[in-house]
Amino acid sequence: MKQRIKEIDYLKCTFILLMIVFHLVYIGDKYPYAKQLVYTFHMPAFLIISGYLMNINKSLRAFLHTMVWIFIPYAIMESGYIVMSAILPVRERVEELSFGIWIEKLLLHPLGPYWYLHTLMVCGITYFAVDRLTRKSRDPLVLPIILSLIYAAESMRLDIVSLPNALYFAMGCVMQRYGLRFTSFFRPSVWSVIPFTILACFPENLNKSVPGGIAITYLAVSLTLTLFRFLPARMKTICAYIGSHTLVLLIFSPVFTITVKPLAGMFGFDPSGMLFLFTALAITVTGCFALAWVIDRLHLSPFFWGKQTMLQPFPGRNDKLTEK
Repeated sequence: MKQRIKEIDYLKCTFILLMIVFHLVYIGDKYPYAKQLVYTFHMPAFLIISGYLMNINKSLRAFLHTMVWIFIPYAIMESGYIVMSAILPVRERVEELSFGIWIEKLLLHPLGPYWYLHTLMVCGITYFAVDRLTRKSRDPLVLPIILSLIYAAESMRLDIVSLPNALYFAMGCVMQRYGLRFTSFFRPSVWSVIPFTILACFPENLNKSVPGGIAITYLAVSLTLTLFRFLPARMKTICAYIGSHTLVLLIFSPVFTITVKPLAGMFGFDPSGMLFLFTALAITVTGCFALAWVIDRLHLSPFFWGKQTMLQPFPGRNDKLTEK
Protein backbone atom coordinates (compact mmCIF):
# COMPACT_ATOMS: atom_id res chain seq x y z
CA MET A 1 0.00 0.00 0.00
CA LYS A 2 1.23 3.44 -0.87
CA GLN A 3 2.44 5.21 2.23
CA ARG A 4 0.84 8.53 3.08
CA ILE A 5 1.95 11.27 5.45
CA LYS A 6 -0.54 11.52 8.29
CA GLU A 7 0.20 15.15 9.08
CA ILE A 8 -0.64 16.26 5.56
CA ASP A 9 -3.83 14.20 5.42
CA TYR A 10 -4.76 15.63 8.83
CA LEU A 11 -4.26 19.18 7.52
CA LYS A 12 -6.34 18.41 4.44
CA CYS A 13 -9.07 17.02 6.68
CA THR A 14 -9.06 20.11 8.91
CA PHE A 15 -9.16 22.60 6.06
CA ILE A 16 -11.81 20.79 4.02
CA LEU A 17 -14.07 20.62 7.09
CA LEU A 18 -13.55 24.34 7.69
CA MET A 19 -14.49 24.93 4.05
CA ILE A 20 -17.74 23.02 4.53
CA VAL A 21 -18.57 24.77 7.79
CA PHE A 22 -18.28 28.26 6.34
CA HIS A 23 -20.11 27.30 3.16
CA LEU A 24 -23.09 26.87 5.44
CA VAL A 25 -24.72 30.25 4.86
CA TYR A 26 -26.29 30.33 8.32
CA ILE A 27 -22.91 29.88 10.05
CA GLY A 28 -21.12 32.31 7.76
CA ASP A 29 -23.74 34.99 8.43
CA LYS A 30 -23.75 34.31 12.17
CA TYR A 31 -19.97 34.45 12.52
CA PRO A 32 -18.75 36.81 9.76
CA TYR A 33 -15.45 37.65 11.45
CA ALA A 34 -14.61 33.98 12.01
CA LYS A 35 -15.52 33.31 8.38
CA GLN A 36 -13.21 36.09 7.21
CA LEU A 37 -10.40 34.73 9.39
CA VAL A 38 -10.81 31.15 8.16
CA TYR A 39 -11.02 32.30 4.54
CA THR A 40 -7.67 34.03 5.06
CA PHE A 41 -5.80 30.76 5.56
CA HIS A 42 -7.77 27.60 4.80
CA MET A 43 -7.65 27.60 0.99
CA PRO A 44 -4.16 29.17 0.77
CA ALA A 45 -2.94 26.34 2.98
CA PHE A 46 -4.80 23.83 0.83
CA LEU A 47 -3.15 25.27 -2.29
CA ILE A 48 0.31 25.03 -0.74
CA ILE A 49 -0.36 21.38 0.08
CA SER A 50 -1.67 20.80 -3.45
CA GLY A 51 1.47 22.26 -5.00
CA TYR A 52 3.62 20.20 -2.65
CA LEU A 53 1.81 16.97 -3.60
CA MET A 54 1.58 17.67 -7.35
CA ASN A 55 3.38 14.82 -9.06
CA ILE A 56 5.00 16.01 -12.29
CA ASN A 57 7.46 13.14 -12.53
CA LYS A 58 5.30 11.46 -15.14
CA SER A 59 5.17 11.19 -18.88
CA LEU A 60 3.05 13.80 -20.66
CA ARG A 61 0.40 11.19 -21.36
CA ALA A 62 0.21 10.06 -17.73
CA PHE A 63 0.07 13.62 -16.43
CA LEU A 64 -2.69 14.61 -18.85
CA HIS A 65 -4.58 11.47 -17.82
CA THR A 66 -4.50 12.76 -14.23
CA MET A 67 -5.74 16.19 -15.32
CA VAL A 68 -8.55 14.69 -17.42
CA TRP A 69 -9.87 12.77 -14.40
CA ILE A 70 -9.90 15.94 -12.37
CA PHE A 71 -11.67 17.78 -15.18
CA ILE A 72 -14.47 15.23 -15.70
CA PRO A 73 -15.98 15.30 -12.17
CA TYR A 74 -15.27 19.04 -12.09
CA ALA A 75 -17.15 19.60 -15.37
CA ILE A 76 -20.11 17.47 -14.28
CA MET A 77 -20.55 19.13 -10.90
CA GLU A 78 -19.74 22.67 -12.06
CA SER A 79 -22.32 22.31 -14.82
CA GLY A 80 -24.90 21.23 -12.25
CA TYR A 81 -23.92 24.14 -10.01
CA ILE A 82 -24.37 26.59 -12.90
CA VAL A 83 -27.86 25.26 -13.62
CA MET A 84 -28.85 25.36 -9.94
CA SER A 85 -27.49 28.91 -9.65
CA ALA A 86 -29.92 29.96 -12.34
CA ILE A 87 -32.86 28.30 -10.56
CA LEU A 88 -32.29 28.71 -6.83
CA PRO A 89 -32.00 32.03 -4.93
CA VAL A 90 -28.26 31.67 -4.21
CA ARG A 91 -25.68 34.42 -3.82
CA GLU A 92 -23.68 33.47 -6.90
CA ARG A 93 -26.71 33.72 -9.13
CA VAL A 94 -26.64 33.16 -12.90
CA GLU A 95 -29.22 35.48 -14.46
CA GLU A 96 -29.74 33.41 -17.59
CA LEU A 97 -28.55 30.10 -18.96
CA SER A 98 -26.82 29.97 -22.31
CA PHE A 99 -24.06 27.98 -23.97
CA GLY A 100 -21.74 30.99 -23.80
CA ILE A 101 -22.28 31.50 -20.07
CA TRP A 102 -21.78 27.77 -19.43
CA ILE A 103 -18.45 27.76 -21.31
CA GLU A 104 -17.33 30.98 -19.61
CA LYS A 105 -18.06 29.63 -16.13
CA LEU A 106 -16.69 26.17 -16.86
CA LEU A 107 -13.42 27.18 -18.49
CA LEU A 108 -12.69 30.65 -17.12
CA HIS A 109 -14.64 31.72 -14.02
CA PRO A 110 -16.16 28.74 -12.16
CA LEU A 111 -18.84 29.17 -9.52
CA GLY A 112 -18.87 27.76 -6.00
CA PRO A 113 -16.05 25.74 -4.42
CA TYR A 114 -15.15 24.22 -7.78
CA TRP A 115 -12.86 27.17 -8.48
CA TYR A 116 -10.25 25.22 -6.52
CA LEU A 117 -10.21 22.35 -9.04
CA HIS A 118 -10.04 24.86 -11.90
CA THR A 119 -7.05 26.53 -10.22
CA LEU A 120 -5.47 23.14 -9.55
CA MET A 121 -5.67 22.20 -13.23
CA VAL A 122 -4.45 25.54 -14.57
CA CYS A 123 -1.58 25.78 -12.09
CA GLY A 124 -0.69 22.10 -12.38
CA ILE A 125 -0.47 22.10 -16.19
CA THR A 126 1.57 25.31 -16.09
CA TYR A 127 3.93 23.82 -13.49
CA PHE A 128 4.39 20.67 -15.59
CA ALA A 129 5.23 22.73 -18.69
CA VAL A 130 7.64 25.07 -16.87
CA ASP A 131 9.35 22.11 -15.20
CA ARG A 132 10.00 20.53 -18.60
CA LEU A 133 11.39 23.80 -19.95
CA THR A 134 13.69 24.49 -16.99
CA ARG A 135 14.69 20.98 -15.92
CA LYS A 136 18.19 21.24 -17.40
CA SER A 137 18.91 24.56 -15.72
CA ARG A 138 21.23 24.43 -12.73
CA ASP A 139 20.05 27.75 -11.34
CA PRO A 140 17.51 26.98 -8.59
CA LEU A 141 15.80 30.35 -9.11
CA VAL A 142 14.89 29.76 -12.75
CA LEU A 143 11.80 27.63 -12.11
CA PRO A 144 10.17 29.79 -9.39
CA ILE A 145 10.84 33.00 -11.35
CA ILE A 146 9.45 31.74 -14.65
CA LEU A 147 6.54 29.99 -12.91
CA SER A 148 5.61 33.18 -11.05
CA LEU A 149 5.82 35.28 -14.22
CA ILE A 150 3.55 32.91 -16.15
CA TYR A 151 1.08 32.77 -13.26
CA ALA A 152 1.07 36.59 -13.26
CA ALA A 153 0.32 36.60 -17.00
CA GLU A 154 -2.46 34.03 -16.56
CA SER A 155 -3.95 36.22 -13.86
CA MET A 156 -3.55 39.75 -15.20
CA ARG A 157 -3.68 39.11 -18.95
CA LEU A 158 -5.81 36.00 -19.37
CA ASP A 159 -7.85 36.34 -16.15
CA ILE A 160 -8.09 32.58 -15.70
CA VAL A 161 -6.57 32.29 -12.24
CA SER A 162 -6.13 34.39 -9.09
CA LEU A 163 -2.49 35.44 -8.72
CA PRO A 164 -2.40 35.02 -4.89
CA ASN A 165 -3.89 31.54 -5.23
CA ALA A 166 -1.38 30.63 -7.93
CA LEU A 167 1.55 31.89 -5.86
CA TYR A 168 0.45 29.84 -2.84
CA PHE A 169 0.34 26.82 -5.14
CA ALA A 170 3.80 27.73 -6.46
CA MET A 171 5.14 27.84 -2.90
CA GLY A 172 4.21 24.20 -2.43
CA CYS A 173 5.72 23.31 -5.83
CA VAL A 174 9.04 24.93 -4.94
CA MET A 175 9.13 23.18 -1.56
CA GLN A 176 8.60 19.82 -3.23
CA ARG A 177 10.94 20.52 -6.17
CA TYR A 178 13.88 21.32 -3.92
CA GLY A 179 13.29 18.57 -1.36
CA LEU A 180 12.11 20.68 1.58
CA ARG A 181 10.07 18.55 3.98
CA PHE A 182 6.65 20.03 4.66
CA THR A 183 6.94 19.74 8.43
CA SER A 184 10.44 21.22 8.33
CA PHE A 185 9.11 24.40 6.79
CA PHE A 186 5.82 24.52 8.72
CA ARG A 187 7.21 23.77 12.14
CA PRO A 188 4.64 22.79 14.79
CA SER A 189 4.83 25.16 17.72
CA VAL A 190 2.40 25.84 20.55
CA TRP A 191 3.79 29.39 20.66
CA SER A 192 2.32 30.08 17.23
CA VAL A 193 -1.02 30.71 18.96
CA ILE A 194 0.30 34.03 20.30
CA PRO A 195 1.23 35.80 17.03
CA PHE A 196 -1.75 34.13 15.31
CA THR A 197 -4.15 35.62 17.89
CA ILE A 198 -2.53 39.05 17.71
CA LEU A 199 -2.66 39.18 13.91
CA ALA A 200 -6.23 37.86 13.87
CA CYS A 201 -7.39 40.77 16.04
CA PHE A 202 -6.73 43.29 13.27
CA PRO A 203 -9.16 43.15 10.28
CA GLU A 204 -6.55 44.53 7.89
CA ASN A 205 -4.65 41.24 8.25
CA LEU A 206 -7.63 39.13 7.18
CA ASN A 207 -6.60 39.05 3.54
CA LYS A 208 -4.54 36.23 2.02
CA SER A 209 -2.79 38.73 -0.28
CA VAL A 210 -1.21 40.94 2.41
CA PRO A 211 1.82 40.14 4.62
CA GLY A 212 -0.38 39.73 7.68
CA GLY A 213 -2.56 37.22 5.84
CA ILE A 214 0.48 35.27 4.64
CA ALA A 215 1.75 35.15 8.23
CA ILE A 216 -1.67 34.00 9.46
CA THR A 217 -1.59 31.16 6.90
CA TYR A 218 1.82 30.00 8.08
CA LEU A 219 0.86 30.23 11.74
CA ALA A 220 -2.48 28.47 11.17
CA VAL A 221 -0.68 25.49 9.63
CA SER A 222 1.88 25.50 12.43
CA LEU A 223 -0.82 25.65 15.10
CA THR A 224 -2.90 22.94 13.42
CA LEU A 225 0.13 20.65 13.26
CA THR A 226 0.72 21.32 16.95
CA LEU A 227 -2.78 20.09 17.78
CA PHE A 228 -2.10 16.93 15.76
CA ARG A 229 0.38 15.79 18.41
CA PHE A 230 -2.31 15.62 21.07
CA LEU A 231 -4.90 13.66 19.10
CA PRO A 232 -5.62 10.04 20.11
CA ALA A 233 -4.37 7.46 17.61
CA ARG A 234 -7.91 6.58 16.53
CA MET A 235 -8.75 10.21 15.82
CA LYS A 236 -5.56 10.56 13.77
CA THR A 237 -6.64 7.57 11.69
CA ILE A 238 -10.11 9.03 11.09
CA CYS A 239 -8.65 12.41 10.14
CA ALA A 240 -6.17 10.74 7.80
CA TYR A 241 -8.97 8.83 6.12
CA ILE A 242 -11.07 11.95 5.59
CA GLY A 243 -7.98 13.83 4.43
CA SER A 244 -7.25 11.17 1.82
CA HIS A 245 -10.74 11.67 0.34
CA THR A 246 -10.95 15.47 0.18
CA LEU A 247 -11.85 15.32 -3.52
CA VAL A 248 -15.03 13.44 -2.59
CA LEU A 249 -15.97 16.14 -0.07
CA LEU A 250 -15.08 18.99 -2.40
CA ILE A 251 -17.08 17.54 -5.28
CA PHE A 252 -20.26 16.58 -3.41
CA SER A 253 -20.42 18.97 -0.43
CA PRO A 254 -22.39 21.73 -2.27
CA VAL A 255 -25.24 19.23 -2.75
CA PHE A 256 -25.59 18.94 1.03
CA THR A 257 -24.72 22.46 2.16
CA ILE A 258 -27.73 23.57 0.09
CA THR A 259 -29.92 20.67 1.26
CA VAL A 260 -29.36 21.26 4.99
CA LYS A 261 -30.36 24.95 4.92
CA PRO A 262 -33.88 24.27 6.34
CA LEU A 263 -32.30 22.72 9.44
CA ALA A 264 -31.23 26.18 10.59
CA GLY A 265 -34.87 26.97 11.41
CA MET A 266 -35.30 23.71 13.29
CA PHE A 267 -32.38 24.60 15.54
CA GLY A 268 -33.50 28.18 16.06
CA PHE A 269 -33.71 27.54 19.80
CA ASP A 270 -29.88 27.34 19.92
CA PRO A 271 -28.58 30.93 19.65
CA SER A 272 -24.98 29.75 19.20
CA GLY A 273 -25.75 27.83 16.00
CA MET A 274 -23.46 25.01 17.14
CA LEU A 275 -26.16 22.32 17.05
CA PHE A 276 -26.91 23.23 13.45
CA LEU A 277 -23.20 23.37 12.60
CA PHE A 278 -22.35 19.89 13.88
CA THR A 279 -25.54 18.34 12.54
CA ALA A 280 -25.10 19.88 9.10
CA LEU A 281 -21.40 18.97 9.03
CA ALA A 282 -22.15 15.35 9.96
CA ILE A 283 -24.88 15.10 7.31
CA THR A 284 -22.64 16.65 4.65
CA VAL A 285 -19.61 14.46 5.32
CA THR A 286 -21.71 11.29 5.63
CA GLY A 287 -23.69 12.19 2.51
CA CYS A 288 -20.56 12.81 0.45
CA PHE A 289 -19.10 9.43 1.39
CA ALA A 290 -22.48 7.78 0.76
CA LEU A 291 -22.64 9.21 -2.77
CA ALA A 292 -19.09 8.03 -3.48
CA TRP A 293 -20.01 4.59 -2.12
CA VAL A 294 -23.07 4.40 -4.36
CA ILE A 295 -21.00 5.35 -7.41
CA ASP A 296 -18.49 2.64 -6.48
CA ARG A 297 -21.22 0.02 -5.99
CA LEU A 298 -22.88 0.89 -9.30
CA HIS A 299 -19.47 0.48 -10.99
CA LEU A 300 -19.63 4.04 -12.29
CA SER A 301 -16.33 5.16 -10.75
CA PRO A 302 -14.28 4.35 -13.89
CA PHE A 303 -16.47 6.85 -15.76
CA PHE A 304 -16.66 9.50 -13.02
CA TRP A 305 -13.31 9.30 -11.23
CA GLY A 306 -11.20 7.36 -13.74
CA LYS A 307 -10.51 4.54 -11.29
CA GLN A 308 -12.18 1.29 -10.35
CA THR A 309 -13.22 2.51 -6.91
CA MET A 310 -12.89 5.89 -5.24
CA LEU A 311 -13.25 4.95 -1.59
CA GLN A 312 -10.25 3.28 -0.03
CA PRO A 313 -10.64 0.66 2.71
CA PHE A 314 -10.57 2.15 6.17
CA PRO A 315 -7.02 1.64 7.53
CA GLY A 316 -6.56 -1.36 9.77
CA ARG A 317 -3.80 -2.04 12.22
CA ASN A 318 -1.45 -3.38 9.57
CA ASP A 319 -1.88 -0.54 7.07
CA LYS A 320 1.08 1.78 6.90
CA LEU A 321 0.82 5.51 7.24
CA THR A 322 3.90 7.53 8.03
CA GLU A 323 4.33 10.54 10.27
CA LYS A 324 6.94 13.01 9.06
